[in-house]
This record gives sequence, structure tokens and C-alpha cells, in this order.
Amino acid sequence: MKALITGGAGFIGSHLAERLIADGEEVVILDNLSTGRLENIAAVRGHARLAFVKGDVRDLSLIQLLTSQCDVVFHLAAAVGVQLIADDPVRTIETNIGGTEAVLEAAGKFGRKIFIASSSEVYGKSESIPFREENDLVLGGTSVSRWAYACSKAIDEFLGQAYYQQYGLPVVIGRFFNTIGCRQTGRYGMVAPRFVDWALRGEPIRICGTGKQSRCFCNVVDVVEAVIKLMGSDPAVGGIFNIGSSEEVSIEALADRVIALTDSRSEKQFVPYEVAYGRPIEDMMRRVPCTERIREAIDWQPRIDLDETLRMIIDEHGQGS
Repeated sequence: MKALITGGAGFIGSHLAERLIADGEEVVILDNLSTGRLENIAAVRGHARLAFVKGDVRDLSLIQLLTSQCDVVFHLAAAVGVQLIADDPVRTIETNIGGTEAVLEAAGKFGRKIFIASSSEVYGKSESIPFREENDLVLGGTSVSRWAYACSKAIDEFLGQAYYQQYGLPVVIGRFFNTIGCRQTGRYGMVAPRFVDWALRGEPIRICGTGKQSRCFCNVVDVVEAVIKLMGSDPAVGGIFNIGSSEEVSIEALADRVIALTDSRSEKQFVPYEVAYGRPIEDMMRRVPCTERIREAIDWQPRIDLDETLRMIIDEHGQGS
């Protein structure tokens, strides 16, 4: 099998590329390196079964060329991260929607099975915990840039479902919840690598808001396993699946765990959202996935717990300091 991974030099994409190559597959990575990094694929960059193409996912002629040469498509390219979404909403909308349009058109033209990476952000401000795939989506007003990302990913899902229903294209959609692990950068607001870096330097750990908001963090290795198994499952075609852990932790508790695991002298510092992001940001107090559907479909559940994942991140960041 030969797989095209859009956004393959990104955090999740690079782990997926390594896993597919380890499984004996051929991989073509398309990435414009706006948020992806060549360092992420350093371990496989020279591999005979890997090809790297620098380009934009919205370049339809390029996407069609690469798709024609591959058997399956993993569409992970997107504008991600709360900071990037707040700073550059135009890029968020154009990249997410335009990129998915191009990839689906190419996959449809050549009849390629495609995985579309969506996000738990599509649930918006829903308070129906745990989030189930069939739940209504509750989004904020268009004046708040954060919801541009949620809306763009929801449209991606609608497009994928439309191609499946209208043309019979084999589409699988995964809603990623908070994914963490080695190679993730805190550059765009990702909380775990930021907390680890601050703790290792003994600097204050900046917690947005009250810190009572909770999330479920899943190791990227487990997430990649879920993606591969979903793509290998015929019954999963046409489905939407939550991919994440159900181990819920508050952001303040996450900071406490990082401080304890690093034996740091860092203190916690609570920062209003408008100070942290330069503008008001609406946040969700809880984000917990129901994972019954994915368990029933492919018998998947995370195997690596939060503390073990944090130790991996700490070890990586400690070596780089």
C-alpha cells in the first residue's frame, strides 16, 4: 500500500508516517511546513519508502497528481492551535475548508479511500458530557474567531459525508480530542509542552482562566493506532468516530502533575484569557469523549496513561534543554 499523508510533517502526521513505514508501507508526505517541521520526520527522511513533497494542500493539480500515485489518503493538514486560530482566522478557514475540498475532489476522481481528521472543537459549547458523535453541535457567535475553527472542521465533516453519500467515496472521519506526546510544540498554545518547558526551567506555569476547565489527553501513539485500524475497517466507512482518552483532568491538576514529575520549583500563575491571547477567548469547561462507537468498531482504547505520556514529553524536552 502507498499512502498520501497531507500535513505529514506535523505532530500527528509524522508519527503516522513512521508507523506506516514501520509496517512496510510506502508513504508520500505533503506539507508546506507552515506548522510542520522537517525535524519531525528526521528519523525516516532518507527512507527508501518515504517521499516528501513541499506544497500547499489547496493546490488541486498537485493534490490530484499525488493522489493518483497513492492507494489511500490520510488528510491531516489543517490550521491548528488556539493561538493560531485567534491570530489568523482567515488562514484557518481557507486552509481547512479549501484543503479538504481539494483532497476530497482528488480522492473522488481516483476513487481513493480517505481519512479526514476532524476535531473535538466541533462540539463547541455543548454541555452534553460525554460527547457522543450523534450529539448536536453548539457553537458560539461569528464575532468570536475561535468558532471559525470549529465551523471549518464541521464543514470538512459535511463535505466528507456528502462525498460518501452522493458518490460512494469511502470516507472515514475521526474527531481528535486533546492529543499529546513527543514532538508536539507549544508554539500555538498546546498546553502540555508549554507546561513541561516552563517546569523544567523553573518558570511560572501560566494557566489560562481558573484552571478548572478539564480535558482528556491521549498519547499520539494510541491516536495513530486508532487511525490505522479505522482505515483498515470496512464497516468504519462513512462513520464519524471520537478518538481520545476518557481520563479527565483539570488544567490546574495537569500543571500540578507536571510540577511533581519534574520535581520543579515552578509556581502556578493564573492568567485571564484576554491577557494570554490578546483578546477574549471563549473556552469550554469540560471536553470528554464517549468512545463506545470506536471500541465497538475496531476494539480500540488508549493504552498509555497520562503520567507515562508526560514522562515521555519531559524526557524529550529535558534532552533538548
